[in-house]
Amino acid sequence: MAYDVAVLVGSLRKGSFSRAVADNLVTLADAALKLRMVEIGDLPLYNPDLEDAPPAAWTRFRDEVARADAVLFVTPEYNRSIPGALKNALDVGSRPYGKSAWAGKPAAVVSVSPGLLGAFGANHHLRQPLVFLDMPVMQQPEAYVSKVGDLLGQDGKFINEDTKTFLKAFLAAFATWIGKTK
Repeated sequence: MAYDVAVLVGSLRKGSFSRAVADNLVTLADAALKLRMVEIGDLPLYNPDLEDAPPAAWTRFRDEVARADAVLFVTPEYNRSIPGALKNALDVGSRPYGKSAWAGKPAAVVSVSPGLLGAFGANHHLRQPLVFLDMPVMQQPEAYVSKVGDLLGQDGKFINEDTKTFLKAFLAAFATWIGKTK
């Protein structure tokens, strides 16, 4: 049986590189992983005052994350950190207190950038709240996708075989990681 993996994409931009990479990951995953997108763009900003009657988008999101065996984050870097929408998703999923949808779920991070650093800052910054949220994060291999614009064709598919090979190995390692931590 395949592990059910919730995939969260940090970028909300139509045609984002992060979304293209996430879409490619879905096709690269072997039979051990079933990757499914969990959308974050419709989540109202977290406000504890709304917990008595949570917005439907919060309930949908929490339920989708809760039923996953693991979580894969694919994110760009905004100002040496993670996008605000992704931070909001972390907050929404962590509440109400004592009912975090994240607790105990194995996680992995793929960071994506058109620049040379591969969104290194976002990758490492995201790991900080994941530790607090009790999500064991895969340490190796790390995935920093640099110069992503050069790796994708006009159809959004990877044109670089080395990138495909690396990300297939990354996903296989993630499947092993999930098995070790579940």
